[in-house]
Amino acid sequence: MAEKKKILIRIGSLRHGGAEKVLVTLLKNLPQDQYEIDLLLNLYSGKYLADVPEWINVLYLNKGEMITTNGPHEIPKKAARVLYQGILKRFPSLLYKGKLKNKKYDIEFAAIHGMRDEILRSPLKASKKIVWIHNDLSQVKGYTETEIRKFFGFDQIMVISEKIEQHFHSLAQNDAEHQKIIKIYNPLDTGEFITKAEEPVLNYTFDRSVPTFISVGTVFPQKGFDRLLKVHKRLLDEGFRHKILIVGDGYDFENIRSQRTDLGLDETVTMLGFTDNPYPYFKHADFYLLSSRYEGFPTVLFEAITLKKKIIATEVSGAGEMLMNGALGLLVENSDEGIYTGMKKALSQPEFFEQYLERLYHYEMPFTLENSVSRIISVLDAPCKPSFNTDQ
Repeated sequence: MAEKKKILIRIGSLRHGGAEKVLVTLLKNLPQDQYEIDLLLNLYSGKYLADVPEWINVLYLNKGEMITTNGPHEIPKKAARVLYQGILKRFPSLLYKGKLKNKKYDIEFAAIHGMRDEILRSPLKASKKIVWIHNDLSQVKGYTETEIRKFFGFDQIMVISEKIEQHFHSLAQNDAEHQKIIKIYNPLDTGEFITKAEEPVLNYTFDRSVPTFISVGTVFPQKGFDRLLKVHKRLLDEGFRHKILIVGDGYDFENIRSQRTDLGLDETVTMLGFTDNPYPYFKHADFYLLSSRYEGFPTVLFEAITLKKKIIATEVSGAGEMLMNGALGLLVENSDEGIYTGMKKALSQPEFFEQYLERLYHYEMPFTLENSVSRIISVLDAPCKPSFNTDQ
């Protein structure tokens, strides 16, 4: 029997984000008999920890929940974490000799772009190095072309959408760099969405007298919940009765909640926080709204499509691709005005969205969980500089 490949995977934590969910879905579908995996977290926390298969060895640099405030009692702990993780990043040999016990890995895998330097600075020169890009980095603050070019230090760059793929190809300077880029759609379990959507709605009552827009995601500025609230207020002032349901948590949660109160929207906007099962809320809401400023390939749109929802989405990376350039949902300009236009159309011309539902009911996803997992396995098993056909 062939010896198992030893893989080190690095990610910040397993909090409730799209990249974290996708990683855990991948781990649950990898063959245990082929791989020996160490999953190294900067912070041992997150809702998806419980979903990691038992055969995966979970390691961590620090334990406890993410510290999102700067309260006097939190600062010493936060500073200690930053200092410790900073030292290990700058002097990786300390990490590899200590916590990783001089283990020789065949593959080192950055599961998000933020782990780029941690993997590229590894003292293991012979390991194959892979990065998984989940965001359109051209829209992320601090990622200049020079910074993005550093990702070509990896042997393989896995991207999750056509737009990200095209951007990396535009920065590649030779054939070898072009061959490093491979587009693989995220492994997502559609059966799970459909089954869980049948469970009861908890802690919320849908008001059937007015339309409800649901938006699901980690509460970060990236997701645009602040502009969603401003547009909601504007439409209410114009006489369009409706409600907003935001499902998710994150470091910007309190800011958005304060904005809700400041705008006088406490009665019409519900912030549910994180739930293990958002799918019943999807099912019962009238419209799904993606208000993001930027994305890579928004997992949540895949969920909304699977559950046959009337969709409004800003034109971010992956949205046009997933919605078949507007055939499956309404694509709007990536701005406050775009969100306003889309929501106003939903409220004033709800019949307009019937065409999307008709197409969704006859639509089959062009990618499957099995296909995505098998293609990622092919990346793990290939030599360092393989040549791939990047057509999905």
